[in-house]
Amino acid sequence: MLDDDQRRLLGEFVRAHRERLAPEQPAGRRRTPGLRREELAASAGISATWCAWIEQGREVQASPHALARLSVALHLTRAERAYLFELAGRRDPDVELPASVAEAPRSLTAIVDALPHPAYGLDRFWNACCWNDAAEQLFYGWLSEGCQRNLLRFIFLDPRGKNLIPGWEDRARRVLAEFRADFSHSLHDPEMNVLLEALHRGSPFFAKTWKEHGVLEREGGLRTFSHPEWGVLSFEQHTFRPSDRPDHKLVMLVPA
Repeated sequence: MLDDDQRRLLGEFVRAHRERLAPEQPAGRRRTPGLRREELAASAGISATWCAWIEQGREVQASPHALARLSVALHLTRAERAYLFELAGRRDPDVELPASVAEAPRSLTAIVDALPHPAYGLDRFWNACCWNDAAEQLFYGWLSEGCQRNLLRFIFLDPRGKNLIPGWEDRARRVLAEFRADFSHSLHDPEMNVLLEALHRGSPFFAKTWKEHGVLEREGGLRTFSHPEWGVLSFEQHTFRPSDRPDHKLVMLVPA
């Protein structure tokens, strides 16, 4: 049985993505953005009442097959689909879930130490669990000595994070959408809730963007930084997950 927070988040997520979809055929003046519930229900092969109850956060049972059809009707990405199933408390039959393990693999630290360019490991809360000297020198204020190690706190609450990242709003919005894909695995974790509460209190931008329910897979690409000593630096970012601990990730930055 889902709790109130899960039902609320599930309803907000479905509604947000329904309202982003454009109707196939304009039907005059529309009072609501995106698809109507009836249109989404017809596309997903579900009842409009069931769709409304989900968005209203009511206690409804959703089968994996119904959720799969809803994912297709909402045009969800793979990360968004995984998030939907997590919120609904169902297992996607097309995805094999990994088992949880107590500690991060030592191989992650070994790889980070062996790389010549900036590299670091993140745990499921996006705390830096290991990093090399090159990363410490690049991420002044996050990985430098005496600083807190959470990447979200650094980006959203620390002025040094905003100064380091050109185009901060766009980058911060993307980082948050990537984090949300991981968040769905820790909905009931007290430590996760403490982190989110601190971010909501400390950053109006975080609070606003969190309500958008964006979900993205973490992808590579060009990353630019404005370092206080070295000026503008550009890297190609690559992210990998250890096969034995997919709740951790390796992030490496290769000079562009």
